[in-house]
Amino acid sequence: MSAPTPAPLLLADVQKRVAAELDRLAPVIDELGARFEQAGEELALVGGPVRDAMLGRLQNDLDFTTSAHPDVTERILKGWADAVWDLGKEFGTIGARKGDWQIEITTWRSESYDPSSRKPSVAYGTSLHGDLRRRDFTVNAMALTIPGRQLEDPYGGIIDLAQRVLRTPGTPEESFSDDPLRMMRAARFAAQLGFAVDPSVVTAMTEMAERIEIISAERVRDELIKLVLAPQPRLGLRLLVDTGLASYVLPELPALALERDEHHRHKDVYEHTLTVLEQAIDLEEERGHAPDFVSRFAALMHDVGKPRTRRFQDDGAVTFHHHDVVGAKITRKRMQALRFSNEQIDAVSSLVELHLRFHGYGSGEWTDAAVRRYVRDAGDQLERLHILTRADCTTRNQRKAARLRRTYDDLEARIARLSEEEELASIRPDLDGNQIMEILGIGPGRAVGEAYTWLLDLRLDEGPKTPEQAEAALRDWWAARG
Repeated sequence: MSAPTPAPLLLADVQKRVAAELDRLAPVIDELGARFEQAGEELALVGGPVRDAMLGRLQNDLDFTTSAHPDVTERILKGWADAVWDLGKEFGTIGARKGDWQIEITTWRSESYDPSSRKPSVAYGTSLHGDLRRRDFTVNAMALTIPGRQLEDPYGGIIDLAQRVLRTPGTPEESFSDDPLRMMRAARFAAQLGFAVDPSVVTAMTEMAERIEIISAERVRDELIKLVLAPQPRLGLRLLVDTGLASYVLPELPALALERDEHHRHKDVYEHTLTVLEQAIDLEEERGHAPDFVSRFAALMHDVGKPRTRRFQDDGAVTFHHHDVVGAKITRKRMQALRFSNEQIDAVSSLVELHLRFHGYGSGEWTDAAVRRYVRDAGDQLERLHILTRADCTTRNQRKAARLRRTYDDLEARIARLSEEEELASIRPDLDGNQIMEILGIGPGRAVGEAYTWLLDLRLDEGPKTPEQAEAALRDWWAARG
C-alpha cells in the first residue's frame, strides 16, 4: 500500500541536501554560469531541480531561466555543450546536453491564457522575480542564481517545502486563470511528492473546475499519465474527484462512487478501485517492474462498466453482469477522447475486458486447452493481466484471499509448464497457409483462412501435433465440410 504522508522537514536538513547536490552539480553550473556572466546575462537554476535538490532527489534534468533571449543562449552554449537543439525556441527555450546532464534554458517570461484559448500566449519577462511569480506553486518558484548560488525565494517556497504543502505564488484564482492545467498539476504534485494542498488552492480548484475544459486533451492526458505513474496516485486522484475536476477529465472515476443499496450488500466500487490500483503498484515492485502506466490505468478503469450494468435482484442482491465487456468499451472511448495512442488504448481495453476471466478457473478445473486460450487471448499483456487479476482481490477475509492467491499461483505454474513444453507465447497452427493450400489443392481465398482458424482451435484444444497428424486431421475436416 502507499506510504503515509512524510513528516515536515527541518530547514537545516533542506540546506544540507542542497549543499550536497550543488557540489555534484558544480562542474556544470559553474562553467555555464561563468559563460552567461561573461556575456553580460543573468542565469539561475529554477523550479523543479531546485525543489528536488532540497528533497535529495535531483535527477539529471536541469532547468534554467535567463535574461538572455534564445539566439543569445544558443551562441553561449555552442562550443561548450555536447549538443544543442532549438525545438522549444518559439517558447523561449533552448535545449542542450553536457555529459549526462540534460539542460533546458528558458528566457524570463510571462504567460497567460485568454479565457477561450487552449494555448498560452508567451511574452518575455523583464526580471527573475517576475518569472518566478508566473510559476504554478511556491515550491516550484525558487531559483539559485548562477554562478553566485544565491537562493531567490520571494514567495516562501522553502518554508512550504519544509512543511510539505502546495500553495500558489499569487492567489490560486489568478494562477488557475492564467493556466487551468495547474489545477491538475496540483493533484499530480500531491501524488508525486506526498504534499498536502493548501485549503485555498482546493477551494479555487473546486470553484474553477469547469475551466479545465479549455485545455487540450493532449495536455490533460500528459498530466494524467504523470499522476498515475506517481508514487502515491491515490492522493492525486482523490483530489481530482473531491474538487470535481475528475468529472471533466475522467468522469468514469467519480461515477464509481455508487450509491449503496439499503442493505449495504456491495462494495464501494470507488474505494475498491483505488485499493486495486495501490495493490497493482505493490505487485509491480514485487515482480521487478518499473512503474507502468498501462498496468496502473487498467487497474483504475477495470470496473468502470459497473455503474452501467448494476442491477438489483428481488432478494436485494446486486449484479454487474458483463461489466468487463461494457467497461472495455467505455475505456476505449475515454482513452480515444484523451488522444492516447492506439497501442495504449488496445492494451488497457484488453486488460479491462479480460480481468474477470480467471474467475472461471475455480479451483483449477480448467483443461490445458482453456489455459492455452487464456494465454492466447492475453497475448503480450499476459504479465499485466497477472498483476491486474491478483490486485483485484481486496477482500478482508484472509482465508479467502489466501485461497485466491494459491489458485492463481497454480494457474501461473500451469502456464509456465505449458509454455516450456509448447511455446505458448507464439502459439500457431501446426500447418501454415502455404501447406494448407498444397494439401487441399486450393488457391488463396476464404477457405484457407477457415482452415487456418480450425487448425488453430485444434492446436489450442489438443496441443501440438506432428505434420502428419495435422495433415490427416485437416483432410478429415475438409472432407466432412463437403
